[in-house]
Parts: sequence; structure tokens; C-alpha cells
Amino acid sequence: MDLTRICTWEMPTKLFFGPGCSRQAGELMKGLAASKVLLVTDRGVEGAGILEGIFESLRTTGIGYVIFRDVEPNPSTETVEKAAQLYRAEGCDALVAVGGGSPMDAAKAAGALVTNPMDIMAMGGVGKLKKPIPPLLAIPTTCGTGSEVTPTAVITVLKERRKMAIISPYNFAKIALIDPTLLTKLPSSIVASTGMDALCHAIESFINLNTSAITDSLNLQAISMIAQNLRPAVANGNLQALGNMLLASTITGMAFANTGLAAVHPLSHPVTAHTGVPHGVANAILLPYIMEISMIGAMERFAQIAEAMGENTAGLSMVEAAQLAIKAVRQLSHDVGIPESFKAYGVNESHIPAMLDEAMQGRSFMMNPRRLDRNQVIEIFKAAMK
Repeated sequence: MDLTRICTWEMPTKLFFGPGCSRQAGELMKGLAASKVLLVTDRGVEGAGILEGIFESLRTTGIGYVIFRDVEPNPSTETVEKAAQLYRAEGCDALVAVGGGSPMDAAKAAGALVTNPMDIMAMGGVGKLKKPIPPLLAIPTTCGTGSEVTPTAVITVLKERRKMAIISPYNFAKIALIDPTLLTKLPSSIVASTGMDALCHAIESFINLNTSAITDSLNLQAISMIAQNLRPAVANGNLQALGNMLLASTITGMAFANTGLAAVHPLSHPVTAHTGVPHGVANAILLPYIMEISMIGAMERFAQIAEAMGENTAGLSMVEAAQLAIKAVRQLSHDVGIPESFKAYGVNESHIPAMLDEAMQGRSFMMNPRRLDRNQVIEIFKAAMK
């Protein structure tokens, strides 16, 4: 435990975990004094029939609702503004977000617009909000984002082809319902990409320069759970494995909400914004390359990652043990069907100049255990494109 600095911990979201807990949505929103909610989701979630139990719960408790279903995979500022307009026009007094990171982030950002009379572009960065968002109930339907327990909303600025993070303690959901039954209809490819996103969160949070004893324990537990459960969750949609993946995602979300991340996400965000590679896939492809170059800055922690992923490090040197972490990540990513490079998505070196500056300006870039310069970032991009 590092006793040389002061660490902080914040977790204001109340959690409910277990099969069917999403059917408590109405009762819980009533407890928050809500009378009419804006339910933010996407058409994929709606089409899968996931919302029916939540609708029934709201109706049973007499809570009105209106649906905003137009959230895209990387929600734009325009989409968020439309959601906020609908909230106001319908006289809503609370929010329910159902889906992956995109609906949850869109709901947070829309809520920020409702309570903070400012332009959305002025909200980007840390601590810009002056007032809390309306009461938010978050219900994740993927096993990767962790947004249900974080203070961050990541929004895409389409005109500038970049992602903007709105980070504020006023963004936390009041309640999160962690219901594994909602994941049983997920395509295996989405389980794979969001599961690898969760692994990326846990590893970045564990190796960065802002860790604590609390976050270390959460992240190591999450890494272990993902290593044990992602393969069966992808292979056959096993409910137990899906539940463990969902819980692992939430656990590491609680950790990185306090630590931040490292260099993977700052590099993956511009890849997604400029080329359309899915967020979780971009993270999974970049992760082993960034681990390779960063390992010398956190050798012991890499060895702990290897152990958490089930690798036998007995009798190995620290370097050998640390290298097993990279091997284990590559093997897991391969086993669940993630491509080894961006080549499969048509990304090539011509994209690098547009992505480079944004990558190096990412908030968590400087928390990476090894300081990276422009040339190293270029080499990482090139390696991930071969």
C-alpha cells in the first residue's frame, strides 16, 4: 500500500445485483420521487425485447415514461441535445438509461443539459458542471462499459470527428440495476468486444499512476473474473458466466471512476471517431501493444496481472512473469474472436496524422506507467495496423 500520498474514493451509486432486479425499476424510481421518466436507449435494445419488464414495472407503480430510442453507437452532441429537448417537452423529472455505454452516456449528458444552462461544448473536461443531473437509474445490458458507476459521459463531436468526455461528480447515477438476464440475447461478438473493454478498464486502472489499495483489490478481482468467464460467456451465453462478466465490468468501473485509465483509451477514442472501429474492439487490439511498451514502468503489477489471469509464474523472473500478462491478454482476445489488427477494418497509416494529436491530449494519457512520446505512439498505431 502506498502511504506516500493521499488517495480518494467516491462511489455514490446504489447497486442492486441479481437475476430479474431490473423489474424493480418502477419501485426504485418512485422512491426517488419520480413521476415521469425519459427512458434513454437504442433501437437494438428495444428490438431485443429487453425493455418489456422495465415498462411493466414503471406502469405498475404509476410512473409515466417516454422513450428516446435514437442513441447511436457513439452518441453525438446532436443526439444528446435532442434527448434533452424531449425531456423538457414531456415534463420529465428523472432519467432511466438502458443499454451499453452509449445510452448511459447519452442520458448523463442529456441530464447535464437539462440542469445546467450552458452549451454542451463548454461541458467537456473535468468539473465543468455546476448542478447535478436529474435522478438517473442506469441498467447496463452489456458487460463492458462500467458507465453505470462512473462520473463520465463520452460524447462524439461529429463536426470535429473527435470524442469529448464530460467528467463530473454530478454525473453519477443514483441507482444501478445489474441484471444478468438482460445479457442473454446479446450477440457473441458484442459479449466479446464489451468483455475485452472491461478487461482493458481493469488493466489500465491497475497499472496507472493513480492507484490505491481499494482500487487494486477491485481491479485484480475483475481481471480474474474476466479471465475465467469471458470465454464461456462468448461461447454459449452461459447465464452464470454472463452474470460474472457483468459484475466484473461494474467492479472495475467502480475502480477506474476513481483512478482514471492509462494510454489505451486515449489512443482508441480517435480510432473509433475517425474510422468507426467499435470501441471495445479498438481497445482490445491496442491493449497488448501498449502493454508491451509500458511493461518496464510497472513490472511487478504486470506479474500480478498474469497471476490474476491464471498464469503460473512460479520460478519465473519478474520480467518473465510480466511478459505472461501480455501473452494471456493476446490469447484471450484471440479466443473470443477479436481481430489482431486494425487491418481487418481498413485502417491504415494514412489515418495516423488525424488521430495522433487527439491521442496524446487524452486526459489519462499522462497516467500511463511509462511516459510515451509522439514517435512511440506512431509506432503503436503502426504495429496495430499490420
